[in-house]
Amino acid sequence: MVNFDHNVRHFKPSGVYLKDLEEVNITIDELETLRLSYLEKMKQDNAAQTMEIHQSTFQRTLQRTLQKIADALVHGKSIRVEGGDYTMPGKDGTGPMGQGPVGGQNQGQGRGQRGFRGGKGAGTAGPGGECKCPSCGYEQVHQPGVPCAQMTCPECGKPMIRK
Repeated sequence: MVNFDHNVRHFKPSGVYLKDLEEVNITIDELETLRLSYLEKMKQDNAAQTMEIHQSTFQRTLQRTLQKIADALVHGKSIRVEGGDYTMPGKDGTGPMGQGPVGGQNQGQGRGQRGFRGGKGAGTAGPGGECKCPSCGYEQVHQPGVPCAQMTCPECGKPMIRK
């Protein structure tokens, strides 16, 4: 689950033609791990819930992404952001936070697909269903276009997950 429509898709060192550079590919889901961890300052377990993946998958993805970026910076390579295995909020193409279509459902050329799905039924729930608090068990009807992980439990204040 990726909740950010990233429009800038290529970075390169200045003063060098793109055709003369080696390239590192960062997938959309890998970029989301960076965004949640370093810009949103989320702890890995909460960020993993937001992305609807396991915490260990989040950690491995984040580590791999940092290694790719370090390689590009140290060795003067360009960075392309594309592909991956991800779904936008609402799982129906409604875009980040329900702001209209962005075509983000499993977008790209499929490079970097590694099955980043969060367990049984994740990624296939559709716009209906329920959100559940993993801490206290509170349940409520899912609001289409709003990821459950962005909702907080009215009982205990923890992030919700998709049931």
